Amino acid sequence: MNKIYKQIAPALALMGLVLGGCQPDLEKDFKASNGTADFSRYIAVGNSLTAGYSDGGLYLEGQLNSYPNLLAQQFKKVGGGDFAQPLFASGQENGSGYLRLTGFTASGSPITTPVTDKLALRAGATAAKPLYTKYLDPVQNLGVPGIRMSDIETAGYGSTQGNPYFERITPDATPTQTYLQRVAASNPTFFTEWLGNNDVLGFATAGGAASSLTPVADFTDKTNKVIDALTANGAKGLVSTIPDVTGIPFFTTVGPSFKATLTENKVPAIIVHTGGLSTTPGTTIKTITVPTTDIKDATGGKQLFTLTSAPYLPLFGRPNTGKPWRDVYTQAKASLPPTVTLSVFLALQGIDTTKAFGADVKNPIPSTLVLDDAEQKLVATATTAFNSAITAKATAKGLAIFDANGFFSRVATGGFVTNGVNNTASFISGNLFGLDGVHPTPRGYAVLANEMIRVINQQYGASIPSVDPNNYRGVTFP
Repeated sequence: MNKIYKQIAPALALMGLVLGGCQPDLEKDFKASNGTADFSRYIAVGNSLTAGYSDGGLYLEGQLNSYPNLLAQQFKKVGGGDFAQPLFASGQENGSGYLRLTGFTASGSPITTPVTDKLALRAGATAAKPLYTKYLDPVQNLGVPGIRMSDIETAGYGSTQGNPYFERITPDATPTQTYLQRVAASNPTFFTEWLGNNDVLGFATAGGAASSLTPVADFTDKTNKVIDALTANGAKGLVSTIPDVTGIPFFTTVGPSFKATLTENKVPAIIVHTGGLSTTPGTTIKTITVPTTDIKDATGGKQLFTLTSAPYLPLFGRPNTGKPWRDVYTQAKASLPPTVTLSVFLALQGIDTTKAFGADVKNPIPSTLVLDDAEQKLVATATTAFNSAITAKATAKGLAIFDANGFFSRVATGGFVTNGVNNTASFISGNLFGLDGVHPTPRGYAVLANEMIRVINQQYGASIPSVDPNNYRGVTFP
């Protein structure tokens, strides 16, 4: 064997030299270029994804790994300028607070714990009703967690009565400035715009029981206005579509294990509340019977359970269980008249917590914990309409379009390989989604940045180098 190796080794070495001489040196031959785009003043417009929100909160590490910040670093290699973000300061680096993985139960379920130290809360504010430390230096990342397209013309949205993240970067002298006005004054040479997710996400994560879907005409009108504002001075940019939210871990993690438990215990069906809460005496909530086989898992089914349903589903079938509905009341209380006490609230809904939870029409699983198939159709219809409006306007303006909907759908079904490492849409183990099951990890944001770079390069004939996602973390294990 050694003899044979000695005979062929020189030939292989020579072949390697020959091949090496023919092959281009990719790093040496790659010439970074801005193409026809000007990245000297980059502005990022969007919501929590743009701000760098992750693990249920906005904190410094997430801000530093936001896709706009990663893009700006790569833009600098082709003539881009500095990029200012409203970063949380040292000592307040945990920002709004977030979730940390602290262990697993005996059955393997993850245990998450809120991080509550080093927050950026202003004196007198609380995590339940926050106001954050003001940041009044110029900023180029205008990502505002929670903002909907329908909010961009709301006067006072940046006041103490509005969104605390927008309030944080709104000058005290102009508390009624709208988000659209702020965008119009940003004067970019290049921009990314990714608004609209929350116009469906809030409805979906509430199981169709709260929030609402933005009317298509309103969404279209405001999409046109924000893109017109960004391109008013001739700026080029990239616009993103809205992903299908039903493929994210928030909706795909809990249902399969619940279905397996029900199947093992030979439970044929469960009772679920669907739609909104009742506010009219004599008109109780609507319930549906869901066959166990119709809970979605790898074998089929359509009904989705939210990540937030995990603490409540082990109570299935137990009588005298009122916690799920007490918690629904606590969440709804702020929007209810003071006269609506817990007992009044339960009577309005037609709930009797002495009945078996989830197995009796008088004590169904709350709608806030389930996105049923009828609600999924509403979400899908709105997503399609919103993406049509986004694509039509971006196309008319000759902008790059990141098809986030198509990209996330591909990740949900087949995962995504980054330099030999497989990533999936699985909760915790998949690397791409953080502990809230909705927002990306730093690696997920790096993958998004690369996908945007790819379409920017295509649209503007640029050669912007990509980042290595494997240099960024997934979920941090304890």
